[in-house]
Amino acid sequence: MVLPDLNCTPPAGEEAHDDDNMIQEEDENMLQEDDNMLQEEATSTVQIHRQRKSMTDEQRYAVYMALRTLNLARGGKFKRNDKKDVAQIFQVGVQHIRKIWMTAERQISLGQEVDVSNRRKGRCGRKGKDDALNKIPTVPLNRRSTLRSLACQLAVSHTTLYKKLKLRKIRRHSNRLKPFLKEKNRRERIKFCLSMLDETTLAVPRPKFIGMHNIVHIDEKWFYMTKMNRNYYLLPQEDDPVRTVRNKNCIGKVMFLTAVARPRFDTEGNVTFSGKIGVWPFVQEIPAARRSEYRARGTMEIKSVNVNRQVMRRYMIEKVVPGIKEVWPVDDINAILIQQDNAKTHILPGIQSLQKLWLLLVWTLK
Repeated sequence: MVLPDLNCTPPAGEEAHDDDNMIQEEDENMLQEDDNMLQEEATSTVQIHRQRKSMTDEQRYAVYMALRTLNLARGGKFKRNDKKDVAQIFQVGVQHIRKIWMTAERQISLGQEVDVSNRRKGRCGRKGKDDALNKIPTVPLNRRSTLRSLACQLAVSHTTLYKKLKLRKIRRHSNRLKPFLKEKNRRERIKFCLSMLDETTLAVPRPKFIGMHNIVHIDEKWFYMTKMNRNYYLLPQEDDPVRTVRNKNCIGKVMFLTAVARPRFDTEGNVTFSGKIGVWPFVQEIPAARRSEYRARGTMEIKSVNVNRQVMRRYMIEKVVPGIKEVWPVDDINAILIQQDNAKTHILPGIQSLQKLWLLLVWTLK
C-alpha cells in the first residue's frame, strides 16, 4: 500500500475539484433544509385549514351542552379560553362556537325551546336555473308524455327533469278522456243536479242537497264463475283441490242485477239499514235439448239469459220492487226513487206495466 506524501502540494486541478464537491454538497444540504422547512410550513397550514367546516345536529347540540355546563359552573360567565377550548375539542373554529351560543341565548331570551340544529339545508349550494322550464308550455302535449321525450324537446338531460320533478317544480298529470257534451246534455245534467236540492233550503244563500236516502241504484255486473288462480288455506293432511274448465281462456261468466241504497245508522252508530237490497242473476234453468258425453238428455241446466228490455221489466217487477219492499225500513214513508243509467236494456219511465204497481206500493220509478 502506497501512502500519499502529505508534504507534497496537490495539483491545482484536483484541489479545485474537491472545492467544487464541497460547495455542491453544502448547496444540496441547504436546499434539503429549505425543502423540509417548506414542507413543515405546508403541513401546519394544511392542518390549520383542515378544520371541520360544518357539524352535525348532534355535535352542535353537544357544543351547546358543553357551553351551558361551563356557563353554569362559572356563575353565568366564561373564562377567556373556554370557547377556544371547546372549539379545539370539536375541531372547528371559535366563530362557530360563538354563533351556536348566541343562537341559544337569543332563543332562551324569547322563551323558545333551544334549537341549534343546522339550517343550511336548502339554502346553500349553487342555485338551479329554470330557463328550460319556461319552454315547457311551448312543447306540444304529445311530445311531453314522458320525461325522456320532454327532455329531448328541451335539450336537457333526463336526470335534470327528474330532479325538478322531485323539487315539485314540474308535476305529473294523469289525464282521462271525457265525453263530449252537447248543449242539450249539459242542460239535462244541470236539471238533474237541481232536482237533488233540498227545497227547504232554497231560501238560504247556500242551499243543500237532499240526503239521498230514498234513492235505490240498480246496475248490471258481470261475475266470472271462477278465477284463473285462487289461494286456499288447507290442513297438512288435506288433498289439493282440483278445479277444471274446458278452456282456461274462456271462463264462464254470469250477469247479475244489483240494487243498493245508502246505509242508515242510529245515534249510537249502529247499522239500522245496510243498504244491500239484493243481487239477482240473469239465468234460467232449462232441460238439455240433446244428449252428450257429460249429461243425458233432459238434464236440467243453468243457462244465461239474453238481457233485453222485456227481461229487465220482468226483473224489476218480480225481483227488485219486492226486494225493496222486504228490506226497506218500516218507518220511512217517503217516495222511493229507482235510479238507473242510460243503458238500452233499461226500461223507460212511464211504462204502463209498472204504473199499476206504483199505485199499489205508492212508489215512484225514476
